[in-house]
Amino acid sequence: MMWRLLKRDLSILMPGGSRSGGRGGAILPLLFFLAVAMLYPFAVGPDAPLLAKTGGGVIWVAALLAAILPLDRLIAPDLELGIFDQLALRGISEESVVAIRMLAHWLSFAPLLLIAAVPASALLGLEYDTTKLVMLGLLAGTPGLAAIGVMIAALTAGLRGGAALSGLLLIPLAVPILIFGAGSLALGDPSGIALCGAISLLLVAITPFAGGAALRSVREN
Repeated sequence: MMWRLLKRDLSILMPGGSRSGGRGGAILPLLFFLAVAMLYPFAVGPDAPLLAKTGGGVIWVAALLAAILPLDRLIAPDLELGIFDQLALRGISEESVVAIRMLAHWLSFAPLLLIAAVPASALLGLEYDTTKLVMLGLLAGTPGLAAIGVMIAALTAGLRGGAALSGLLLIPLAVPILIFGAGSLALGDPSGIALCGAISLLLVAITPFAGGAALRSVREN
């Protein structure tokens, strides 16, 4: 049953899914990510040392903003349709549903961003070692971004204007991930990536319980 639920969530969140509004909806984070990488050199000018110094941080900020875009599709539509009520009647806990939704959310945007980080690094003139740190950092940090996104989507699903509030809440909560992920680039030290991964693991562990409790509260009220 859990595998079927994961397949359903992926079919909705991946490009071409019914909730993505066609092929453009779920691919929007990737296009946004690449657009930031292409436009940033025009904003700062043809200063190769400056681009190489700041480009990694720009990629991280672009990844964060790209992760915000699909938040309104993660929880609220299924809550309105009563999907969570039906799953509860089948004995599937809210915690399990949130954990699966978190995995589906990560699979829907993170692998694409990791692939797009390669041409983005080239556009920003990043060296091989810096690009490698960017890739490792995104691999360690994007699970945390996905966890924060699903948790906030669950917490704000029953609120009016929850979609706008979600983005405002996600940015400050994601600051520790950006500090250690992008900070490792500034120092040229991969130890920050380990701390970034530790924060991600903590968020991944907390999110099913926090999100599940939030969904249960909304359903019961």
